[in-house]
Amino acid sequence: MLLCLGLAGCASPDDITGSLTDSSPMAVRTAAASPAPRPVPPPASHASSSQASAPAATHPAMTPAALARDERNFSACIAALEPRARAKGVSAAGFRRYTAGLKPDMDIMKKLETQPEFSRTAGDYVDMLVSETRIRKGREAMAAHAQVFDAVGRTYGVDPYVVAAIWGIETNYGGARGSYPVIEATGTLACVGRRKAYFRDEFIAALRIVDRGDIPESHLKGSWAGAFGLTQFMPTAFQRDAVDFDGDGHRNVVDSVADAMGSTAHKLKRGGWRPGMSWGYEVVLPRSFDYMLADKHRRKTMREWWALGVRRPEGRPMPNASETAYLLLPAGAKGPAFLMTDNFKAILSYNPSDSYALAIGHLADRIRGGDGFVQPWPDDMRALSRTERTELQQRLASRGYDVGPADGVLGSSTRSAVREYQVRVGMLPDGMATGEVLDSLRSGGT
Repeated sequence: MLLCLGLAGCASPDDITGSLTDSSPMAVRTAAASPAPRPVPPPASHASSSQASAPAATHPAMTPAALARDERNFSACIAALEPRARAKGVSAAGFRRYTAGLKPDMDIMKKLETQPEFSRTAGDYVDMLVSETRIRKGREAMAAHAQVFDAVGRTYGVDPYVVAAIWGIETNYGGARGSYPVIEATGTLACVGRRKAYFRDEFIAALRIVDRGDIPESHLKGSWAGAFGLTQFMPTAFQRDAVDFDGDGHRNVVDSVADAMGSTAHKLKRGGWRPGMSWGYEVVLPRSFDYMLADKHRRKTMREWWALGVRRPEGRPMPNASETAYLLLPAGAKGPAFLMTDNFKAILSYNPSDSYALAIGHLADRIRGGDGFVQPWPDDMRALSRTERTELQQRLASRGYDVGPADGVLGSSTRSAVREYQVRVGMLPDGMATGEVLDSLRSGGT
């Protein structure tokens, strides 16, 4: 929900599964209410300083000269978008009203280009987001809006606790929505810098929102990248998924809890949510387990997982024997294991990060009154920085493994390559790109 920048309602190759970025709603504003992360062991001593701190090459559209040129041409760029906006339903009067005197916020370019690297393990990420404070506030929010959540569950068949969890993680139940004017922010990104093509649609969608009267312009504020509302919709995602759940004639996800929760549930339903099914289940694996099965492309029925020795902890019953799921090991073989259903995939449609979706599901269960995970997160795992992830991909590629683009994004190709490498060097093949794997590659592993 990135650039979509890890923002709600969108997905792109910029998303980094299992890591935080500046635009992620959790990156900064949840810190006060969350426990400090576990200490992270330092990188191996043989990693060079150039490996750890080499600056990324400046994109041609982000050089000082290019930015200055875009800033000078800003008014002309905005004016040139009028025909496109008119074709999307924005009135001529509305376009001119909302763009009159519009200026770029050049500070946004600093945020776009200098997002800090958050290297957190899945365990640190989930523990930070699923705090006791957020659990308590979630219960209070659901009690205060019980009729809304009941109606949302009946209308869309979506677990209202999951909807509440998204509200809690995205904006801390409305307490941290962002203060950037969305039209100014998306207009800036539509005409300045390296993401113009993407943000032109977002800018025009933002104009449609205020031109239709769904949300007053003065209330349409959010993140620097344009996400807004109680559950952080990007403007184009709003156009696709927002609903007028309170029946007042406007789709106002900023001021109406009913509209925001209804719109969030509608998005999850469109993402494939199946009524009456959990998002997933913590499980315990047998000692002789074949970790090559920990692959989201290898779905099995619960009956088949049971036959392989997979059990739920503390003697809890397995779900419907014919229900299918895949095995997720967010911290590798040393951490908790989960069987993920189609509803986990529905949460991923909101934000395509496994760690994000796991935090949403777990927070929902805790708000409902469930317990924490039985298997602890490993204390000795070191998360890789993006520079290290890129290095790991490059080292694997140099050995003939198919990792896809060496961009620091740990997609399915990289995980498969890591698993193949682990098999070759005698590690447990859990597909986790850890410091241990990188150290093995650096030391000359095959």
